Amino acid sequence: MNSIQAPAPFTPTVARVLATVSVAFVVTQLDVTIVNIALPNIGSQLQAPVSVLQWIVDAYTLAFAVLMLSAGILGDRYGARRLFAAGLALFALASLACGVAPNAAALVAARAIQGISAAAMLPNSLALLNRACRHDPHLRARAVGLWTASGSISIAAGPVLGGILIATWGWRSIFLVNVPICLAGLVATFMWIPKRQDDGAPTPRAQVGIDLPGQAIAIVALTAFTGAVIELRPLGPSHPLIVGALIASVLAALAFVAVEARSRAPMVPLSLLRDKTFSAAVAFGVCVNMAYYGTVFVLSLFLQRVRGESALQAGLAFLPLTGGFLISNVASGWVVARYGPRRPMMIGAAIGALGYALLHFTRADTPFLAMLAPFLLIPAGMGLAVPAMTTAVLASVEHKRAGTASALLNTARQAGGAVGVAAFGALASGAGTASVVSGTRISAAVAAALLLAGLWLASLVHPAAHTREGTDSETERANTER
Repeated sequence: MNSIQAPAPFTPTVARVLATVSVAFVVTQLDVTIVNIALPNIGSQLQAPVSVLQWIVDAYTLAFAVLMLSAGILGDRYGARRLFAAGLALFALASLACGVAPNAAALVAARAIQGISAAAMLPNSLALLNRACRHDPHLRARAVGLWTASGSISIAAGPVLGGILIATWGWRSIFLVNVPICLAGLVATFMWIPKRQDDGAPTPRAQVGIDLPGQAIAIVALTAFTGAVIELRPLGPSHPLIVGALIASVLAALAFVAVEARSRAPMVPLSLLRDKTFSAAVAFGVCVNMAYYGTVFVLSLFLQRVRGESALQAGLAFLPLTGGFLISNVASGWVVARYGPRRPMMIGAAIGALGYALLHFTRADTPFLAMLAPFLLIPAGMGLAVPAMTTAVLASVEHKRAGTASALLNTARQAGGAVGVAAFGALASGAGTASVVSGTRISAAVAAALLLAGLWLASLVHPAAHTREGTDSETERANTER
């Protein structure tokens, strides 16, 4: 066991960089979940059915997911500071467009632009922080841990904050509040992040270029599949658009594998997927995000449309989820350090599955106190399992491939979240409150099954995946987005 060194204090430069990139991370993660609590209000004012509400959520998540890898490569080529600043500016403009959107179509388009700008910010924010602390691995580990915590807390707190904003200023405020935050972050970027962060020769990966064919095919595959799932119930399974979209998604997926196998600089190095621990942990992350994102979407409809709660009351109802994440995230670091990643992944999946299973028994007249147990068990399990999952992914690859592994993990998780919203939302998209109740119960059962699948996947993780030699690298790169 290595001796424990006293943590070095943050220098003013590192503290400023950390504050700047954390602000950007907060707004990108906040917009993953904050919009859920506003959906009934948006649907009422813009006369949008559930399928359109799903697009409002997934337009952001899809763009975020499919462009994240390429955005990191662009940062390597043109400078992380430049891409980060451009992402902040575009996110502010897109948020303004969301806040003044006159109709649902305009809101969906603006949300997609938000996703593009978030993809530009996220990988490059970590690159900037990594460079600012590159001379002190222990300081870098602490800084990245705080950066990660800011994103985890914001994504869990999204529904709560959204409820407060909606109750005070209306649903448009959840987007408009991003504008001054992004502008402040943009000023801080130019003042506090040295311009030399963009100096230097590009990395070998950047010199090769971006995998444009793979990027384009990935967009087609994921968007076609998600669209087919969203529109399945309104149009019916035999509708030509549904059949065509499903066929297109399958053909695009096959083409993606063929292109990546032949590419000099593939978006997804297929050799990584041959490692059992890596593949199992990434699949685990997809299951977790599908279950959580989809459940939060359906619960937002259930609390407001079925139980008749206001946006503020519904937001406060999600408070146990936020608290559960905070506690379990703290515990996870200690458990992983002591036992490695496999055990906390399995235990976390089991706890989460129990929470979703209890949620399956929810009815329209179920008192909130009866829902408290699943609202605590779900984040307790996820908060324990997700950091362990990230550790397993990064410990399964060579140090030089940690960035690629982390990007692949987060891309897969965001894609899983988009599919979860599409699938679970489709279950609750019928007319009347009865369909929402039924959709909530079925969604909870599906989520429990996904976590049980995750339990099996966790059992495939190599018990020796966590090593002291890899700890610094793993901690530096870990991105535990919820």
